[in-house]
Amino acid sequence: MTLQTTPITDVKIIRGHSIPANVGFRQVIVTGPPDCGKSTLVRSLGGWPEEGYLDLAQDNWWLSRLLTFRPREVHLGIPFIGYRESHAVFDAEWVPEPTDIAFERIRIPPAKRGFFSVNWRQRYAFDFQLPPVEQVYTAATARARPDMPATSTVVTREHIARQLAVYELVALHIHREGMIVYVRREFQGPPLRIVDIENER
Repeated sequence: MTLQTTPITDVKIIRGHSIPANVGFRQVIVTGPPDCGKSTLVRSLGGWPEEGYLDLAQDNWWLSRLLTFRPREVHLGIPFIGYRESHAVFDAEWVPEPTDIAFERIRIPPAKRGFFSVNWRQRYAFDFQLPPVEQVYTAATARARPDMPATSTVVTREHIARQLAVYELVALHIHREGMIVYVRREFQGPPLRIVDIENER
């Protein structure tokens, strides 16, 4: 699929980077496939330096302690059809036999129920890093070495395209569920809003 996006015009600048004006600095969770510029953006923003792993199929993932410090970079654990456990898009189990996302297993935070309840769907802002395949491929091959971990050794355009497609689908899904989502199509690029043509007719 090709995720439809449009520029967000109402932005603010934090340490040289634009984020949506309605997003707080401490709301930001940066995510995306390997070699998409997540770490560089988080470091530049002055965010939490360690990567995290967030399993979207886990009950109450939005209460995870790894989300305490933000901005934060996370790899998403995604439930896939035919796999009991969630996997990252670079996991050795999923890479050789990729399957579609089991959307019904993705847990969505509860909606705000009253004045004093927490609005978990609006607590975090997911900043999806989704550059073009060729840009990611160039970055991945530039840093791939025999001694690098397995996450960096699968460097084919086909696999990168598959990873990006998975993240696009997750971004669209949680956007439709009322969570704050925006996309960057370039390294350090401007934030873009998802245009959900199917649901906005």
